[in-house]
Amino acid sequence: MKRSILLSTAALSAAFAAPAFAFDEATQLDDVVITATRIPAIVADTPGARVIDGKTIEQRGAIFAADILSDVPGLSVTRSGAFGGVAQVRMRGATPGKTLVLVDGAPVNDAAEPNGAYDFSSFELADIERIEVLSGPQSSLWGSDAIGGVIAFTTKEIEGLRAEAEAGSFDTVRGRLAAGVANETYAVSAYVSHFDTDGISAADEADGNPEADGFRSTTLGAKGRYAFSDLVKVDGSARWNKSKADLDGFPAPNYALADTDDTQESEQWSGFGRVAAKAFGLNHQFSVSASDLDRSSVSDGFGSTFTGDRQAYRWQANGATQDIDYAFGVERNEASAALSSGLSRDLSITSVFGVAQYDVGALNLTGGLRYDDTDDFGSKTTGRVSAAYDLAGGFILSGAYGTGFKSPTVSQAVCDYCYAPLPWPELKPETADSVEIALGWTSTDGRFDGRATLYRLNVEDQITYTAGRYINVAKTRSDGFELEGRALLGAGFDLTLAYAWTDAEDRTTGARLLRVPEHAGSATLGWTGDRVSGALTVRAEGDQDDSGGFSTVAREGFVTANLNAAYELTDKVTLTARIENLADEHYQQVFGYGEPGRSGYVGVRLRY
Repeated sequence: MKRSILLSTAALSAAFAAPAFAFDEATQLDDVVITATRIPAIVADTPGARVIDGKTIEQRGAIFAADILSDVPGLSVTRSGAFGGVAQVRMRGATPGKTLVLVDGAPVNDAAEPNGAYDFSSFELADIERIEVLSGPQSSLWGSDAIGGVIAFTTKEIEGLRAEAEAGSFDTVRGRLAAGVANETYAVSAYVSHFDTDGISAADEADGNPEADGFRSTTLGAKGRYAFSDLVKVDGSARWNKSKADLDGFPAPNYALADTDDTQESEQWSGFGRVAAKAFGLNHQFSVSASDLDRSSVSDGFGSTFTGDRQAYRWQANGATQDIDYAFGVERNEASAALSSGLSRDLSITSVFGVAQYDVGALNLTGGLRYDDTDDFGSKTTGRVSAAYDLAGGFILSGAYGTGFKSPTVSQAVCDYCYAPLPWPELKPETADSVEIALGWTSTDGRFDGRATLYRLNVEDQITYTAGRYINVAKTRSDGFELEGRALLGAGFDLTLAYAWTDAEDRTTGARLLRVPEHAGSATLGWTGDRVSGALTVRAEGDQDDSGGFSTVAREGFVTANLNAAYELTDKVTLTARIENLADEHYQQVFGYGEPGRSGYVGVRLRY
């Protein structure tokens, strides 16, 4: 019961919202709580859990999710084009479709994408309060798509008036306006943000591609809550985004990446509504969440259109005894997609789940079990157990073992663009298991902390498109080491370090997995004064194998740095400035696609 008051408070404040990337002298690591675990849990007790809070997002000057997720150890962000190019995440070497993405608890993975992966290219962070990352299989909590892990975004609740404006390189302009009111009984807020840039060539300019490819994105959102009484409360949110990106393609006769007039437009929204009620000694949550995506593209005169949508219906009950916190519930997840080939399919899963946490003395134990019954691909039971033991002296030893699964996507289920002779193989869900062990340490004054993690992730029956059809054939393994640390250095300075070694291999062929660098790391030196604050972030990636048309090529490693600063002119007006790619490094995140050279931006923030 040593942390029961903290956990109970967190449970009431955020039921769907994982060590923190920034902290002050009043905040120690034990105070950082994650709620994507369904039962609020302390980060230090939860292997693979990390939080990026709003203060860190603001300090880094991150505009899009892809700008900051790459600093999380074990996450590999690939972006095919600097502005608006498809941006996907690989967690611990797992393919992008194996990361479940939640916005206020609503699953938003693209049901029409071949692997079911989420595209972060237009995901702005202006309305995001915190990002929680749970690495490793989390199917026992969230079902399908969570083999690599879960990334959960929580939107802000606004009180007062907020406005931002920024302009800079490549004729880039960005603006945001938000307003809201909040008190103990109710809260309501809304915002609108817009980003517009002429951009750079998606295909690397160094390869003779000078045409600039622009990008435009608009996001609107609203959030609200109301307490009818101490026993019954309602809340909900909605988020809408529309974007258009100029892209480059692979024109004849060479079919190599080059300047073209390709474009892609997407429109997506997500939202949830929830009723929370106390009855029979339990805290009940009844929620409905949904997301919808329409995407169209034009390439060499040929158009394609994809639509996908997802709905989740959930009842969850949370309770506690003297030493045990627990949760259980029932879910129904439905997904459908209409593909450009004219094929479409509905896929659904019905699930029951339970998770419990035992916390007494120096020991914390957590276990979860989930049964998923798919309408088309059988049933699967997954589980996860973790333990953390306080070794004294600030050390915490923790470990976890978990299993996961991923049901075939719509594209795989209908065998989109398959040309092999019938009958096509009958697909089954992909499965995974993972084990990890971590050693963390926090100084007695809370000024220093760190954690080292070793893990192994195995994926079986991975679905692969080969010889004109989809088959369960591939086996992959990722062995990894993750190291992270934070320090308050005094005089307003703080330092954050992160490093990941990832040995990701296709066990079927013996080849390294594509777009997963073996070495990656970042360092951020922050400073906060009376009126001035800033952060210098240096990020590095080693060489990685990538796709070069019909062969595997090596994308060279790189080191790049960003500088962000803010000056509080008054308590209501803040001036901002940031410089990206400080050393004007020429580099690529994805082979063939260039990234911007040195670029600068200035702006202003108003808060009333």
